[in-house]
Amino acid sequence: MSDRSSSGGLAAVLWDMDGTLLDSEKLWDVSLEALAEHLGGTLSTEGREAMVGSNMAHSLTILFDDLGLSYTPADLSTAGDWLRAKTAELFDAGLVWRPGARAALDMVGRSGMPMALVTNTERYLTERALGTLGRDRFGAIVCGDEVKLGKPHPEPYEKAADLLGLRPADCLAIEDSSTGTAAAEAAGATVLVIPCAVPVPAGPRRVQRHSLEGLTLDELRAIWMPR
Repeated sequence: MSDRSSSGGLAAVLWDMDGTLLDSEKLWDVSLEALAEHLGGTLSTEGREAMVGSNMAHSLTILFDDLGLSYTPADLSTAGDWLRAKTAELFDAGLVWRPGARAALDMVGRSGMPMALVTNTERYLTERALGTLGRDRFGAIVCGDEVKLGKPHPEPYEKAADLLGLRPADCLAIEDSSTGTAAAEAAGATVLVIPCAVPVPAGPRRVQRHSLEGLTLDELRAIWMPR
């Protein structure tokens, strides 16, 4: 980490992607349900909810377990290739912003405050989403296949903050899932939680908001908690 740490206020915003900035969890619903059907089964609601915010490797093990199927590393690899291709097809067909997300990104961008994108989605698919999000907005981008341990481990948020020359504690993370919130919190960041697909439990360093609509820079600064 460099010496660019905050001297007393919010220094950066770290954004999750799926379900936070983009309404892409619905596309993952489609591709995961299609993969389950391809494997001869039906994905349960509980199984799908357990995947929200997880990386692809973990989601695939949940899916096979949910379907009651045994699997080998080769089975997971083949299923991952199928899921990756299907999801890419859906991403390429069009990605929809979450309510207020584009305006919130614009607002933080105008302030000059650094931003990072921190996602469990692999780089291959994230690159497709950046055409909608705007890659130039982000001073750092950390994808699920660029860390040893994805969310809920703190490594993605630790890496993103380090790439910005900051501590996670200097940053505010914005998340929609329990998995991502746990990762940011474990890294030391305060978390603004905008639930999307599933509820997220309350916590001492978590502030919940219904959506990103109407969000202001003053509100972000007020939410951030020094540590």
